[in-house]
Amino acid sequence: MEPKYKRILLKISGEALAGANKTGLDYDTITTICKSIQRTAEAGVEIGIVVGGGNFWRGRSSGAMDRTRADHIGMLATAMNALAVADVLESLGCQVRVQTAITMTQIAEPYIRNRAMRHFEKGRIVIFGCGTGNPFFSTDTAAALRAAEIEADILLKATMVDGVYDKDPNRYDDAVKYDTLTFSEVVNKQLQVMDSTAATLCRDNKMPMLVFDLGTPDNIYDACMGKNVGTVITPDAEA
Repeated sequence: MEPKYKRILLKISGEALAGANKTGLDYDTITTICKSIQRTAEAGVEIGIVVGGGNFWRGRSSGAMDRTRADHIGMLATAMNALAVADVLESLGCQVRVQTAITMTQIAEPYIRNRAMRHFEKGRIVIFGCGTGNPFFSTDTAAALRAAEIEADILLKATMVDGVYDKDPNRYDDAVKYDTLTFSEVVNKQLQVMDSTAATLCRDNKMPMLVFDLGTPDNIYDACMGKNVGTVITPDAEA
């Protein structure tokens, strides 16, 4: 069976890497996720990954700390997560490279788009750490940016719910799930999918996105093989 997508950008939240612990790293959880990534790569899909850092730090909840410095700490948290995911993927036999938007050459490559593209050609998984390298931008925005830069076919956003709802399904029993949306609807309805900067970036670059539940890690593979999982968000012209 041929995969539906040749190249994807997978966004994984930091919280997902913490498992039931909610903070830090849970290697059993990471291994489960990485096995699905490995299976997807073995099917012939080229994979870029952006990781969040919420299992260690959230800049927006850092209190009175200077926002720029708080965001810099968050970028370092994503670098730790990138290294952890790389370590598990490598233990499974995958070829992996970590690239960071902040230069830290002793532990990772600097983000260079052409080098990332070369890694994909060689069958390597590329993990992008440190967000965009700039404060005031979320890792969702970094995922949208990297997806456009590497010419991904789709942005896969792995969350802790099985798609996009009109309101929080964990709080409201009458929450309604969307099967399809456009990015303009996401922005206009103020749906809590991703920040407006990320949504606008996807819309303007005609980058489709699939939001799905990482609680079922095989959804990564299933999504790439064209199965119906989660909520599809399309650029307006394709809606």
